[in-house]
Amino acid sequence: MALEMFIQQLINGLFLGSIYALLALGYTMVYGIIKLINFAHGEVYMLGAFMGYFFINNFKLGFFPALILSMACAAVIGVVIEFLAYRPLRKSTRIAALITAIGVSFLLQNVMIQMVKSDPRAFPQAIKLETYKLGFIEVSNIQLIILFVSLFLMILLQIIVKKSKMGKAMRAVSVDPDAAQLMGINVNRTISFTFALGSALAAAAGMLIGLYYNSIDPMMGVVPGLKSFVAAVVGGIGIIPGAAIGGFVIGLLETAAVALGFSDYKDAVVYALLIVILLIRPAGILGKNIKEKV
Repeated sequence: MALEMFIQQLINGLFLGSIYALLALGYTMVYGIIKLINFAHGEVYMLGAFMGYFFINNFKLGFFPALILSMACAAVIGVVIEFLAYRPLRKSTRIAALITAIGVSFLLQNVMIQMVKSDPRAFPQAIKLETYKLGFIEVSNIQLIILFVSLFLMILLQIIVKKSKMGKAMRAVSVDPDAAQLMGINVNRTISFTFALGSALAAAAGMLIGLYYNSIDPMMGVVPGLKSFVAAVVGGIGIIPGAAIGGFVIGLLETAAVALGFSDYKDAVVYALLIVILLIRPAGILGKNIKEKV
């Protein structure tokens, strides 16, 4: 019985990991292109959940039309944040940009608390819950939707980065922005596009988690945001497949901790993994150790 519960929790970990993977992709793309840890990313995830709530409740939209609209709005928000908060600091020290990112995070949290209050609210169940059993394993249609939507968005992102003209520009800017500019690439537009992509993925993750847990609040982005940052570092920050792998690792680790009876320490286990990875393999699972010039 204990083994069955453990396997069930690991299956649940895959669904949770796919959410962390979507969020971690935003961190890793922004870091890969401008070497900035965008700590406001968790708040874009929270905004995505609230926009989905608004579109479903006020406009009576279905879940998927609301998801697409929420992703589009979050992409615009991501571009505005980059333009107003990060672009003026691009030539300044990294610590200045990092402090600004934390400031933007607190600003978005407090604006939302002022607008919608801090109390949790139920996310509208736009999709009727159904449960499927396969032997002793139990999964819901919502869990399957989370997994398939996440995998679809990850594959779509990989296609954009590898095959599209803007994706090639993103890769060029991440290697050498000055050389990319000399080759005729619009660096500002490419960076804005990267923020738009990452923010759209964060909004999708926010809506999916709202549907899964049926609860949203203005502080909901803080812990998942930090865990997704850990996932990006574990997988190899700046490497897109690494962020996806890191997300699934964190999700599985967290649910394994719950299954083994350490639910009070599930967050501590995640941060302990970060310390272990930084000690053993600082570049992450897929990262390469490259000496950085100071």
